[in-house]
Amino acid sequence: MKIINKTINGRFVKRLNRFEGIVDINGREALVHIPNTGRCRELLFQGASVLLEVRESKTRKTPYELIMVYKDDKLISIDSQVPNKIVEEAVRGGLIEEIRGYEYVRKEAFYRQSRFDLLLKKTETSEKNESCYIEVKGVTLEIEGTALFPDAPTERGARHMRELAAARREGYRAAVIFLVQMDDIKVFSPNKLMDYNFAEALSFARSEGVEVYSYNCRVSEGEIVINERVKVYMS
Repeated sequence: MKIINKTINGRFVKRLNRFEGIVDINGREALVHIPNTGRCRELLFQGASVLLEVRESKTRKTPYELIMVYKDDKLISIDSQVPNKIVEEAVRGGLIEEIRGYEYVRKEAFYRQSRFDLLLKKTETSEKNESCYIEVKGVTLEIEGTALFPDAPTERGARHMRELAAARREGYRAAVIFLVQMDDIKVFSPNKLMDYNFAEALSFARSEGVEVYSYNCRVSEGEIVINERVKVYMS
């Protein structure tokens, strides 16, 4: 996925709320939109080097979108809208080996009380056994080389896992993809210390036949692309 708008570098000053923060741009403090409601405490601290995308619009409070953060020399994407786009792009391009052979792709597909990110079908009229629900979770938290999700409690995430399990029991193929929004990560694990209920829901879903995958990304200031599969460690 290309970053098509102009980007500028800055230094993070503080977070005002879930959606807004202050960034120093060449000595001038500016309001920025933060497209990630997670805590991101290990990334968004005073002085952190960040990348802003300039999105001019009359309806926005600020033209600045905080899309990436440098952690040491590693660039991490924090935009929560990016993972869905990258996985959809990868599925359409046949880049995910485990999920190929589907011609029809629908975004934001409803199932019971949940809305999953993708519904794949071999044809538009495919039956359940030729259809696949996919939920995508973006991962920005990394501790000692292991990517972890979530970085804040998520009852919605746990519900998604239970609903994927229900879809699988009903005859659909079902999968969750944890997209690690950084490079050089080899292991992914559910963050039990942060959200035990989500970890248990994921484990239950896997036992019901839901497929669990994780991929990392190559991230640069101009592009984010899916890279290689990451080992999933469930303990």
